[in-house]
Amino acid sequence: MGTESEGLAALGEQDGWHVENRAARVHYSGATDRYSIEYYQPSECVLYWKVPPEDTAATAVPVARSAVPDPLRARIREDLTAAGIDPDIEDRTL
Repeated sequence: MGTESEGLAALGEQDGWHVENRAARVHYSGATDRYSIEYYQPSECVLYWKVPPEDTAATAVPVARSAVPDPLRARIREDLTAAGIDPDIEDRTL
């Protein structure tokens, strides 16, 4: 594995991911739900946010991993692995 900054840069090369400073974010839209997933390099954690429909004034709210579809969690672990980041951090609780 490379350095932490190399892992973050490699995550930014994965489909849909965008890096800002020491964090990366990807958006996912399923059949009925929308999520924003954030990886924070300093704390090595992944947070999931449920994003409301665009036509509402509601704001995104953090959600528990148990509420996130398993295929989405698997994709995030795959992206972390491809970037050289330990995929087990996806399951880390804060």
